Amino acid sequence: MTKNDKEKLGNTAVYIASHTKNLSKTKLLKLLYFMEEYSVRRFHTPFLGLPYEVWQAGPVVKDVFIDLSENLVILDGYVTKEVVGDATYILPAKSFSDEEFSDNDLLVMDEVIRKYGDKTAKELVSITHKKGSLWHKVAERDNLLLPFENKLMNNSDSVIDFSEELTETGKEFYQDQLEFLQMSRAYAKKTVISH
Repeated sequence: MTKNDKEKLGNTAVYIASHTKNLSKTKLLKLLYFMEEYSVRRFHTPFLGLPYEVWQAGPVVKDVFIDLSENLVILDGYVTKEVVGDATYILPAKSFSDEEFSDNDLLVMDEVIRKYGDKTAKELVSITHKKGSLWHKVAERDNLLLPFENKLMNNSDSVIDFSEELTETGKEFYQDQLEFLQMSRAYAKKTVISH
């Protein structure tokens, strides 16, 4: 994850935490997913462009899950965790900065928070699990539904392909955007290593 990736992810988490009550780890992970899905469907452009794996509780960016489950590293300085009884809530640690965001990104965040921000984590998981959803398609195709349902496994390495529901032109545009993002990341890492 590059410095820019971390800043955009961190500020997205700040935005979500600032606009959402009772923000649990699961709810944050699902809202990040819905932002990615909405951005790809509406603009054929990645929002964060991170891999979303198919887990029992829905789509998850593994690095973010680990970060929120342990001591914050990626999101350190952006959000804090507050434990209340058995629940852990995510709170903003600073003010939102929109420097990394396009107008489309800001619209995506606003729309997703408007549509899903008041829902519980359980409701969001249920939405991601609906038959026909990208999560459901991958889980079904990779024979994960039964093991998940029977609690035989919690996660998988299967990754959601957001371009699956786009037209051919949309797929091409999305793939070009994703490749550009990956090349930018590779260049940023190379630049950091050489200095």
